[in-house]
Amino acid sequence: MKFMLIMRATDEGYANLGDVDFDKMLQLVGEYNEEMIRAGVLLAAEGLADPSEGVVVDYSATPPIVTDGPYGETKELFNGFYILNVASLEEAVEWAKRAPLAGPGFKTEIRRVPTIDEFPQDNEWIRKERAWREANGQL
Repeated sequence: MKFMLIMRATDEGYANLGDVDFDKMLQLVGEYNEEMIRAGVLLAAEGLADPSEGVVVDYSATPPIVTDGPYGETKELFNGFYILNVASLEEAVEWAKRAPLAGPGFKTEIRRVPTIDEFPQDNEWIRKERAWREANGQL
């Protein structure tokens, strides 16, 4: 099963990062990533740029409204993710508990990533997506 670990931090969490040496942070994250690679569970992992570099597209109006980040009154920001291939939610939780950037102001949300097989296979768009995934080596 695939699970996404969504790494989130509050303002407190970001403030706590200011006390961490950047090289040490890279080492801790690198060691964590390496451990998941050795275990054969890591499929993807990415960090995200500062929210001030992003935008929000709000569909509550026509045309949609585009505003610069950060994202208003958001108290926690999504700042990176991992995609793991593990046997269960419990195993995903165990990996999340070992995340190196943890402590006050940090949270990890865990969400299962459904497979294409869970969608109606007779649907034209699912057939097209399956063909695209097969052509790109994703199945």
